[in-house]
Amino acid sequence: MNIVLIGMPTAGKSTAGIILAKIIGYDFVDSDLLIQKQENRLLRQIIEQKGIEGFISIENRVNAALRVDHTVISTGGSVVFGKAAMANLKDIGTVVYLKLSYETIKKRLENAKRRGVVIRENQSLHDLYHERCPLYECYADVTIDAESLNVEQLVQKLQELGDDSIKTND
Repeated sequence: MNIVLIGMPTAGKSTAGIILAKIIGYDFVDSDLLIQKQENRLLRQIIEQKGIEGFISIENRVNAALRVDHTVISTGGSVVFGKAAMANLKDIGTVVYLKLSYETIKKRLENAKRRGVVIRENQSLHDLYHERCPLYECYADVTIDAESLNVEQLVQKLQELGDDSIKTND
């Protein structure tokens, strides 16, 4: 069983995910880093060279092919645009949406393009947030409202989920 973390950039997927993996003895995969390794380029370089649709296609392919077990998977925020990716991730694990308000995301996310965030030309962060949130909610098996949680509290909530998953599958 795997734990798959989805949500907007800065929601804590990678930070909490790696700590959780250490605590529960799982492996950790950051799918953004996997994409960079396979493509031998930074996310923003892929977006610059292939365009947004090209990047989404690559992200979809990489996540659809992911085969792991007992792993915490931190996905890129745009993974929900890939149907094959999300079908695979739901098949191999419990999908957990780390939910934050738009205001919190805006505060945390200083430069979306430099970070490699998939945001279309003339699309505001507000528009992107409202485009993605229904997809996160649709694909999530579990939603954690992370708004008032610090990293330790978020990891604790995820650990409880991990403990339940481990008990269920043993």
